[in-house]
Amino acid sequence: MNCIMCEEHSEFSEFKKKLYKETGIMHRRMPEEWIDTIFKEAKELGVKEIIPSTMGEPLLYKHIDKFFHLAADNNILINLTTNGTFPGKTVKEWADLIIPVTIDTKFSVNGASEKTAESIMKGLRFTKQIENIREYVAFRNAHYNKTGFYSRITFQLTFMQNNMHELPGIIKMAADLDVDRIKGHHLWTHFEDIKALSFKYDKASIKKWNVIVKKAYKAADFYVRPNGKKVLLEQIEYLNGDKIQTVPEEYDCPFLNKELWISATGKISPCCAPDESRAGLGNFGKFPESSLFDAINSPEYRNLITHYKDYDLCKTCVMRKPIKR
Repeated sequence: MNCIMCEEHSEFSEFKKKLYKETGIMHRRMPEEWIDTIFKEAKELGVKEIIPSTMGEPLLYKHIDKFFHLAADNNILINLTTNGTFPGKTVKEWADLIIPVTIDTKFSVNGASEKTAESIMKGLRFTKQIENIREYVAFRNAHYNKTGFYSRITFQLTFMQNNMHELPGIIKMAADLDVDRIKGHHLWTHFEDIKALSFKYDKASIKKWNVIVKKAYKAADFYVRPNGKKVLLEQIEYLNGDKIQTVPEEYDCPFLNKELWISATGKISPCCAPDESRAGLGNFGKFPESSLFDAINSPEYRNLITHYKDYDLCKTCVMRKPIKR
């Protein structure tokens, strides 16, 4: 697919052209032999979850099965983000592999209608995606009834002005499908072509978003799952236009001291912000020359933890969450 907001795969992106010019390759792929070492280091550090990827479709990765097998062997859970196409296997075959070791499967859903969803996730067959999710949820429920292990299912959204008018409909769809929660984040404006789609574009768009938030919580109260529970809404919060370019005291970084990111080329990063912008946070080493232990104990990382609210990138972060009181 070529989702319009994707840093790497969007029709507006120059990422692959630049990558080819600099490296002679068009696609980054993590070497299979790294995966064993990453799981070993992660287990030693007490890591609880591993996310295979949040960009592109991780189930297309040639060695993705290894993630699920190593998760079982190392008692580490997988946290999966997928577009719901389930390539190369049936939904049942994927479910049998994924669900027993996955704490959360996040499906990228960006509309309640075929027209909207397919205009954003270019290449999507929306009706088939929803059929796949329905089937996957049924396998999740059956596995829970059989084993007692509950694998959460989430809709992952990108908040944009050309899709969030359908948020109440997305909530209804999630409830009908027995999806546990809906979460998402505001648009990273990687390209000039999509800047006007951000709800942080101007004061009028902020007001528009705040109206949508109010409607969303009303919809969550009205449309409930088959078990009578509400669909949990996360990161769907009102915006304060006066504080868009600051990091308020009541906010806490969702990544520092909680997550690390290793790119396919080995670059270790503290978060999932856009690649070029993230470079301004510091150099945290390159795997496998540097270990995960080296990265989190480096002076650069410790300094970032202390002073991240002063960094320009962190002031505009779309992923930040309020502290739960």
